[in-house]
Amino acid sequence: MESVFEIIAEPNRRAILSLLVSSQQSVGEIERQLRMPQPTVSKHLRVLREAGFVESTVDAQRRLYRLKPEPLQELDVWLAPFRRFWSAHLDALERHLDRMDRSTRTKRKTRRSR
Repeated sequence: MESVFEIIAEPNRRAILSLLVSSQQSVGEIERQLRMPQPTVSKHLRVLREAGFVESTVDAQRRLYRLKPEPLQELDVWLAPFRRFWSAHLDALERHLDRMDRSTRTKRKTRRSR
């Protein structure tokens, strides 16, 4: 069985998952939006379904696929330390930019009053 990382490493699968974040889609809708041939879409949907990333339901003549977020929790857990790392750095950057902005505004006021 492939790991979460191996499954989402494939760009077409990531594209399909991105589409399914907003709403359920049929194979035909995925084909049209991603401009992929039907066999390619079906192959990637099978991998995603077997790994538990998506599930399907039948609606008349169509099979609709929707995202199942549970397998992404493994990825979320793995990313948590990196998120904390970047969060601290982004907070520091924001403070620095705020100081620069205040300094720039002060310099402009000083020049105007001369």
